[in-house]
Amino acid sequence: MLLLDIAMPDQSGIDTLRTIRQGQPDLPVLILSGYPAQQYALNLFKMGANGYLNKECEADELITAVRTVYQGRRYVSSQVGELLAQSFDRDPNKAPHTELSDREFQVFLRLARGATVSDIGVALSLSIKTVSTYRTRIMEKMGMQSNSDLTYYAMKNNLLD
Repeated sequence: MLLLDIAMPDQSGIDTLRTIRQGQPDLPVLILSGYPAQQYALNLFKMGANGYLNKECEADELITAVRTVYQGRRYVSSQVGELLAQSFDRDPNKAPHTELSDREFQVFLRLARGATVSDIGVALSLSIKTVSTYRTRIMEKMGMQSNSDLTYYAMKNNLLD
């Protein structure tokens, strides 16, 4: 079993999880992160994480999560469970980009055009961290995994000039 953080010095936990899933798809992985669940949890589950906890969780919950994931099952906290339930509330007939806020849509279009997070930050007078948070929310809301997915979606839906 692997206990993995998202914020690591040399490689992000997201990239590490992707690499692990390619080489050891059956290794149980529990993500323990300082980031709020709504930023990363659902995408990390889609990428193959077996559980996600915020570092501010109680010790008892951490122990329960470790045991659950070690046994090969998924651990879903009440916070992540709520996010999952909310994801079912979305209207399947509605285009995913219509669920974005105005600012998220601006960031989405710039990402789809190939702009970097830094470029977007400068253009919209936002910090890199804020743009990264927007990117994560966009990916989550739209069910996308990469910037190329965003570009493909934008082209397919005639959203780029």
